[in-house]
Amino acid sequence: MRAVLQEVLTPANFELMIANATRLAEAAWSIIRANDLPWHVTQVGARAEIMFMPKPPRNGADVIAGRRGELETLLHAFYMNEGILVTPFHTMFLMCPATSTADVDRHTEVFGRFVDLVRGAGVV
Repeated sequence: MRAVLQEVLTPANFELMIANATRLAEAAWSIIRANDLPWHVTQVGARAEIMFMPKPPRNGADVIAGRRGELETLLHAFYMNEGILVTPFHTMFLMCPATSTADVDRHTEVFGRFVDLVRGAGVV
């Protein structure tokens, strides 16, 4: 615990992690808006999440009601095939000190291709 608090959870690392989460959220928003998709991105600190619903949920019931499980599963499989690991029960990214801008830019490129794929298939 001491090592984590002294060497990992530092102000400099938080600054980097939040900057990368902001970079990911802004890029994902850009793709979503450019394609006029009814999705959104939520960012809280070093965490960014893409959700397949037009507005952020207010509670768990909203999440359940707006869930697009088949689309989430497809995105997770697409990410895995591209070497990107995402939380298994939603599409949330938590930045760590080792996350680089190149990692975030790779996500942007892959997410953009995913959007092109599902739009071309008429899934969205």
